[in-house]
Amino acid sequence: MHPTDPPGMEAMAVAALSSLPAKFAEHLADVVVQVEEFATTEQLQAVGLTDRWHLTGLYEGRPLHERSVMDTAEMPPMVSLFRQPLLAEWRETGVRWADLIRHVVIHEIGHHFGLSDDDMHALEDQAD
Repeated sequence: MHPTDPPGMEAMAVAALSSLPAKFAEHLADVVVQVEEFATTEQLQAVGLTDRWHLTGLYEGRPLHERSVMDTAEMPPMVSLFRQPLLAEWRETGVRWADLIRHVVIHEIGHHFGLSDDDMHALEDQAD
């Protein structure tokens, strides 16, 4: 398994999630992480993008603060990592691959908690 292959990326994403403080980690059991080569047209449209190279990750699901015990039959929340745009960003920026994956995963999981960008940066700083 190579870190830039989908199974390697998924393992890195799971490691990033497990590095979060316990108060967050306990709310991640139902979150699914997947690796795709690119976002779909529908995923791009959902965030107002048209260029598939501009989306490296996406959270799809209802944030925790919007959920109710009355909610039933919803798909589990999902964090998607888009491999080709991530590889392009990695090559362009020279940032460590593991750091890039960790950054994108933590940013996307921040949406699960309804966090602002500033909150997400603080969460990333708190992660081991």
